[in-house]
This record gives sequence, structure tokens and C-alpha cells, in this order.
Amino acid sequence: MGRVKGKIAVVTGGAMGIGRATCLLLAEEEAAVAVTDIDDNAGLAVVSQITKNGGKAQYWHMDVSNEEEVKHALENIYGNFGKIDILVNNAGISGVTKPTHEIEENEWNKVIDIDAKGVFFCCKHTVPYMIQGGGGSIVNISSVYGLVGAVGDSPPYPYHAAKGAVRLMTKSDALCYARHNIRVNSIHPSWIWTSLVEEVAKRSQGGLESLKEQIKSLVPLGYAGEPNDIAYGVLYLASGESKFVTGSELVIDGGYIAR
Repeated sequence: MGRVKGKIAVVTGGAMGIGRATCLLLAEEEAAVAVTDIDDNAGLAVVSQITKNGGKAQYWHMDVSNEEEVKHALENIYGNFGKIDILVNNAGISGVTKPTHEIEENEWNKVIDIDAKGVFFCCKHTVPYMIQGGGGSIVNISSVYGLVGAVGDSPPYPYHAAKGAVRLMTKSDALCYARHNIRVNSIHPSWIWTSLVEEVAKRSQGGLESLKEQIKSLVPLGYAGEPNDIAYGVLYLASGESKFVTGSELVIDGGYIAR
């Protein structure tokens, strides 16, 4: 307990899946958590669970693809807590499952706007507060598909581009802000069983059960991970335990890219 005691953490996409697990774990480890999402009811439910467990949390509606909304929400969060120590860029969508030559421009833009541009907006408007506060930790949720390619029903191809962008944005920001004691790292999950993965499964040719079988064959450990598997990686990178870690890629994938 207390691994991030006294820290103020902002988590995007905090209402469900990996984001929800991250909010709950950071609060359990005594950070005050700003839960942000576009699903207000689910976000408020996370806050309610945290406070019921004795933790500290508040909810802000924030669409990461809208710069003015991001700027306004972060201003309010900073004004409420007086600092921001941790930013977890988790918000994301899967997008369409099509090869490049079939993707429409609006389908491409939707994924890039949320999964890549959203990370840019949140970093842009959080970094000044971290500089003012003497440092911080930014954790960007990328994917194994920001490291390697794949073909078939999943994952969707714009997703690869967005998550690859997040990987290199992370490294550039790590170099840029190291002198301000701001560490920036990325996490690269493989198959983690969340509502986002279920959406991909439902759109795939074989459906949910087919994807579960596919995951068994793709992941050497033989099963999909759980949101908490990623949340514990976030906790490590957000805490002082990783004080000498920046610009790194933490792969949490059940052995997927070791093949």
C-alpha cells in the first residue's frame, strides 16, 4: 500500500477496462485520481467505487480528441488538486478492421484522432503543470501492434498506425522533458480481455468464440490477459520505483512478440 501516496493521477478512458482497473489500483495505492472519460455514468460509477473503498477520486468529462475540452478539463483538475503528478494516456478505440486500400478517410481519422492525437493533446496540456510541480510520470498505453505488424481479422489497421505513433511520441517526449524530471514511458499490451477486444471479436468473421480460440494460439501463455495485468505495469511506471526509467517500452503480452 502507498506506492503512489500523495500523488495526483489523471487517467483518460478511466471508465472501463484497463482505465477502470488503473483508476482503482492507483486509488488503492493512495493516489488521488481524476477519472476522465466520455461515458459519464460509467466514470461516476468508478469514482463511487473508489470513494466507497476509502479512496479519493473525482470525475471529469473529457473527449481526448477535442483539444479545447482537454485543455479545460486539465485546467479544472489542476485547479482542484493543485498539481498533476501522473498522466495515464489510456483512452482509445479499435476502429475498423479493413486493409489499407479499403479504409475510408473518416474511418482512419477517427482512430488517429483518439488514439494518437488524444495522447498529444493530453501531454501538451499536462506537461506545463508537471514542469511547474518539479516533475512527473506520463504513461502512454500503446500496444504490441505499435511494435509489430499483423494480418487477418484483427487488429484493425489504423490502430497499428496510431499505436506506433504513440510509441515514438513517448520516446521523443522522454528525451525532451527529462531535464524537467518528467519521465515518459509506454506500455504495450497484447490481448487483454476488455470491452474493446469484445467489439473487435463481434466484428470478426468467426465471432467471440473464434477470437478466444485464436488468442489461445497466438499468446504463448494460452490465454488473454486481464485489465489488472496492465494496471500493475502502470503503477510501477507511475511510482518512484521506476525513477530511473524513461523512454522505455514495457511489453505485457503473455509472450506474444517473443515468438
